[in-house]
Amino acid sequence: MKKVKEPIIQFDGKKFQRVWVKTHIITDQDNITEVTDNYTKQLLKNGDIVTIAESVVAIAQGRAIPISQIKPRILAKILWRFVRKVPYGIGLRSPWSMECAIREVGAARIIIAAFISAIGKLLGRRGDFYKIAGKQAAMIDAAHTAGVKQFYECVIMGPKDPELVAQIISDKIQHPVAIVDANDISGCWLIGASKGLDTRLVEEVMDDNPAGQDDSLTPIIIIRKIE
Repeated sequence: MKKVKEPIIQFDGKKFQRVWVKTHIITDQDNITEVTDNYTKQLLKNGDIVTIAESVVAIAQGRAIPISQIKPRILAKILWRFVRKVPYGIGLRSPWSMECAIREVGAARIIIAAFISAIGKLLGRRGDFYKIAGKQAAMIDAAHTAGVKQFYECVIMGPKDPELVAQIISDKIQHPVAIVDANDISGCWLIGASKGLDTRLVEEVMDDNPAGQDDSLTPIIIIRKIE
């Protein structure tokens, strides 16, 4: 059964309301700035922060790639088997997502990351792979993990230039904007924000992943301080 997230949450002794914004199924035919403006302009109040799921930003940028269009090279077929299983998703533990990571950051960087990660595991250390491979590799969502059926057979890359995208949207709607990557296990990671945004506030208020990974079509959530 889907766990219902509470609309009110506390942070630093203050209360914040999360306002779910339902949208249509966003595709690469959409402009994410216009989509955000159209769905929020009648809802926003002074002081509100707008958060957007990184996956829909990437999809609007044309970065959802059907696995039928991905031909993993030998390196990808070898390396994906060494990616550690994690409870919050597949990540690069598939030949298709590993191939996309190689395309995104280059084979040399992925090989170095894998080598250092192997050494780290021998030393009882984790997390080295993504530290070396970088944020763009870490943001890749594997096929068969998307909650929206139209993208179930796609690898969804991380959005390009999330800081710039957040600022462009913020300039349009005249409110702070955060692009976030969240799940029910590891919480919220802010990957792009407009100038002056309180990163810690957004990550704490969105830590329980209120948008979810299902087909509820609420990739935009407004954070509103309750006086």
